[in-house]
Amino acid sequence: MEFLIDYGMFLAKAITIVLSIGVVAGLIASAGQKNKKGEKKGNIRVTQINEHIDGLRDTLRASILDKEQLKEIEKSEKKKIKAENKRKKKTTVKNTEGSDKDDSITKRYFVLNFEGNIAADAVESLREEITAILSMATKDDEVILRLESPGGMVHAYGLASSQLLRVKNKNIPLTICVDKVAASGGYMMACLADRLVAAPFAIIGSIGVLVQLPNFHRVLKKYDVDYEIISAGEYKRTLTHFGEITNKGKDKVKEDVENIHQIFKDWVKTYRPSVEIDSIATGETWVGSQAKDRYMVDHIKTSDECVIEACETSDVYEIKFEIKKPLQVKLANLLEESAHRLISRWFGKSDHDIYQ
Repeated sequence: MEFLIDYGMFLAKAITIVLSIGVVAGLIASAGQKNKKGEKKGNIRVTQINEHIDGLRDTLRASILDKEQLKEIEKSEKKKIKAENKRKKKTTVKNTEGSDKDDSITKRYFVLNFEGNIAADAVESLREEITAILSMATKDDEVILRLESPGGMVHAYGLASSQLLRVKNKNIPLTICVDKVAASGGYMMACLADRLVAAPFAIIGSIGVLVQLPNFHRVLKKYDVDYEIISAGEYKRTLTHFGEITNKGKDKVKEDVENIHQIFKDWVKTYRPSVEIDSIATGETWVGSQAKDRYMVDHIKTSDECVIEACETSDVYEIKFEIKKPLQVKLANLLEESAHRLISRWFGKSDHDIYQ
């Protein structure tokens, strides 16, 4: 038991050191963030994926084909471009004479990427990217979201899902592609898609909610260590790391978890009405092909296939908002993340956070 006490003291010292460094770095970062008025939060970066794919193809052609073959291909492609431009010109003239629809307008695709962690930090960039897209996109365009997330905090993924609702509320088609995983909070986002695509072995599902934390009350009691919580409100604190676990506290947390689970189920059923919600909302996961059999996804293919298919007929743009972070902020974030991982490893997840 002496070893346990010594180890506990070591952990306490280590946490104190890490948190102290984090506080100092945070203060430095705060000072560095006092930027001039009007300074940009970040920058939007736009990449035309068509050009990237064409570049890959042209490099391969140049390495494999001889000059005569290359010349013939270039000649054929120039004819196609000339014919397409001629068609567009005729369509424009026709529309000026009274046609209701301008067929010369080419559908555009806007590609976004969301790499989710427990706190759904990527939502900070997602909200800016969607704001940029909505400033010019029409219902004739389409948004493709490449989504990867194992889930995390309910409130964080609720906000991320709300960003996707902004696209749907503008009647802009939304395709979501999952290559690896869209589980729990990740699936909360994914089920908003007008077309949900998953790779054959992508992990889909985990429609459930959990709360977990270690409790050291009996250890403290054994060594006559008092732990007091002063709060107002009957359920301001239910289960904590050091307080006594009571049936009343457990029952309240269980009630909260079940309520959130029901809301989660209702959300999925609203946006995926074809699913048998009670059979899939068990916390289980399935690979893409199994999820399709349960109507949890619409098609089995990779995001690469979706993007390349779009490039064959339309202009495709990848939109990425890069948040501007000074060196001090990057250092503070690194220390904060390290401290969070250390504390989570030792003490589990906070009783304030409910995870999906």
